[in-house]
Amino acid sequence: MSTVLFACLDADTLGGIQRVTHTVAQGLAERGHDVHVVGLHRAEHPFRYVERPRYRRHVVHRTPPGRLSRTAARHERRRLAELTGRLAPGFAVLSSPSVVARLRSQLPRHLLPIGQYHGSYQHACGSWHLRSVRGHYGRLERAVFVSDDDAWLFSEHALLPNTWSIPNPLPAWPAGTADLTARRVLGVGRLEGVKRFDRLISAFAMACGSGPACRGPADGVHGRTPGDGADSPAPGNAVDGRTPGNAVDGRTPGNAVDIRAPGGGADGWELHLIGEGAEEERLRAHARACGVADRVVFRGAVPAAEMGREYLGGSVLGLSSEHEGLPLVVAEAASYGVPSVAFDVSGGVRSLVRDGETGILVPPADVDAFAAALAGLMFPAGAAAQAGGPVAAGTAGPPYGAGTAHGSGAADRSGAADPVGERRRLGAAARAHAETFRLERVLDRWEELFDHVTR
Repeated sequence: MSTVLFACLDADTLGGIQRVTHTVAQGLAERGHDVHVVGLHRAEHPFRYVERPRYRRHVVHRTPPGRLSRTAARHERRRLAELTGRLAPGFAVLSSPSVVARLRSQLPRHLLPIGQYHGSYQHACGSWHLRSVRGHYGRLERAVFVSDDDAWLFSEHALLPNTWSIPNPLPAWPAGTADLTARRVLGVGRLEGVKRFDRLISAFAMACGSGPACRGPADGVHGRTPGDGADSPAPGNAVDGRTPGNAVDGRTPGNAVDIRAPGGGADGWELHLIGEGAEEERLRAHARACGVADRVVFRGAVPAAEMGREYLGGSVLGLSSEHEGLPLVVAEAASYGVPSVAFDVSGGVRSLVRDGETGILVPPADVDAFAAALAGLMFPAGAAAQAGGPVAAGTAGPPYGAGTAHGSGAADRSGAADPVGERRRLGAAARAHAETFRLERVLDRWEELFDHVTR
């Protein structure tokens, strides 16, 4: 068995990297490894991920992340030297570019450094991360990415000679699956700009026949807030903060037909947004502007232990993010047999959603295509063509993926004769594919990496 030290900028904040770190740490500890989780800074609002941890937890600084004074930097070097000096030979897994840059030169030789990047190559290209990954990760024993696509892209374009891929794990595997008869679309995650729930609301409204009211002059202008985005890019935690701008999607008005049933909205379909965040009021206003305020339900934060009930009550998951690493909400939904409609924004998304097989992929930011894909899973063929407006009627060109490497070409956006049957077909395949992300299989991958590094 090995010594494994996981280092995070902040190990106990509610966030994606932290959740994955504690899940893997507990799993490896239960297999007999000597595991330590180190937070360089104390979380402002600590969150307990594991009730009875089998690993040891450490905090270097008792202050939140920020610029270090010389005194604090000396304390960090001394504290890390004391901690790592007591450990047997093994591995140090550094969770993000900022942690790699900060700790790589401070680690003792008996702890072999492994760097993780939880974001996508596309996201790295749009931030300082790519330069940092290029400058530091090639000097580590291995650079671990969340998908084969991302590992290849960093190898090919960032010229890293040491790439490896290990997906993030599902924390649990459910016994039951959703029956997919509920008329409910799910959106899961923090209500922050990067998740672009405004686009999901727009697409849902268009699918339900309220499209023209949702099409405005500008497509969501957002300003970025500086930060180490890759430190928390997994589900439920926005990769970077954004300053809200004009969140109304810009689309040319179309001739969408309102197919709402006389007694209720769009035959009773609702969009449930599960999460909380700074964008909630803006999103509520956007739902009103789109004419679907009565069908968009803001659920607030739901405890992780209760999320199974939410997935069991859904029929489709919508992933509308600007960028993602490996969105575990898609894998979680798939484990309950719920298919996803997602923007194709990363290799991690493509590793989870196989277009036309386990869900539907649409081009990034194409809200019309997203609406048509939703409509095709919500309504029978004829009604879906009306609900999706001009896109579903065929004026937007061939389906995404037709004749391309992005998909199988099987995802017909015009709707299925039996949408429940189509959801069940995709959902069954999605659950089978999600087996890849079960915790035991991911732990096997980590142990294979440790064996490879020491061979």
